[in-house]
Amino acid sequence: MNSFLAHIDRPKVEGGLSVADVYIYDAISSSRWDDGVSAKAFAREINALDVDELRVFVNSPGGDAWEGLAIMNALRRHKAFVTATVDALAASAASVIVMGANRVVMNSSAELMIHDPWTFAEGNAGDLEKTVEALNKLADSYATAYANRAGGTVEGWREVMRAETWFSAEEAVIAGLADEWVDAVAAAASAQAFDLSAFKYKGRADAPAPKKGLLASEPEGTSISIEEEHLMSELSDGIRQRLGIADSVVDDAEILAALDERLAGEQASSKPVIPEGMRLVEAGVLDQMRADAAKGREAFAIMEAKRRDEIVAKAVAEGRITPASKERMRALLDSDEESTLALIESLVPNTVPVGEVGIGEESEPKSAADKAYEAAWGPRAEKEA
Repeated sequence: MNSFLAHIDRPKVEGGLSVADVYIYDAISSSRWDDGVSAKAFAREINALDVDELRVFVNSPGGDAWEGLAIMNALRRHKAFVTATVDALAASAASVIVMGANRVVMNSSAELMIHDPWTFAEGNAGDLEKTVEALNKLADSYATAYANRAGGTVEGWREVMRAETWFSAEEAVIAGLADEWVDAVAAAASAQAFDLSAFKYKGRADAPAPKKGLLASEPEGTSISIEEEHLMSELSDGIRQRLGIADSVVDDAEILAALDERLAGEQASSKPVIPEGMRLVEAGVLDQMRADAAKGREAFAIMEAKRRDEIVAKAVAEGRITPASKERMRALLDSDEESTLALIESLVPNTVPVGEVGIGEESEPKSAADKAYEAAWGPRAEKEA
């Protein structure tokens, strides 16, 4: 069996540079019994190419995860400038292979898929735990490759991988996994040539849209879908057209500056519209009104204080409270007048003496004899008991 089925065109010279074309149009495999592309044979073949540019064309459903990682690193080490073009499909291990290129191009109808690697395992609990650990390390290596190209965090890309995320050509570029998509001449390659039944989805059309917010360390609630980003781009285009801005102006800051200028001109040329029920007031008049209102509030406060003083004085005069409790009762009136008035009204009048104790008028009227005696001799002396 052949262990390397990628086709390599004879090196040629284009624009003064030597170029070689390599085609990975099969699954990735390390088994000599399977038809597919192995890392060992691939590295040997490209290392023999002494060229300035290596163009790698990919149409592969992936395969052996370790082999894919090795092929990616072989591309990274090559001295040539490497351009990887996804002609139809770069799924699973094939997606990490293209991460080894200096530049990644997606044909307009191509798709790219990333997911967590999986395997078959048997043995006891310890054996299975080791397998899980090895798989997680391998998956982290894939996530690191995606993060190195597109940005974001390793854990963020692991989340995207766990969901088995499919990208169209345009979505792959927006996500940062590819540098551009091109409307190339339809390639003979087709993703339909592969059995995709092992995957959760059968292609981008069958899969949900990728979430941009999962690709970087953003706060929760800020993620937007690729479709939403398209809408934002269309909105910018629409604003540019309505303002008559040249197509060469693509910077959002310039577009917003032009919009601000247009709005400022419209506001300057239009008369102010006063809403129903509102009146314009000259600044000096408004200041005087505010000053008068402040004086009114001050006068009202003085009147209120006097009124409350009178309430407390009346309560003392009626014998409802003692003179010593005047200040406390006055403070209660300031904090809660309604409740304090109710309290004063509930107190029984004349409970507290309001005159001097021990001094008062005589209770019995004087007789004529007593009056004559007092006129001649003065008041009678009190008899001792």
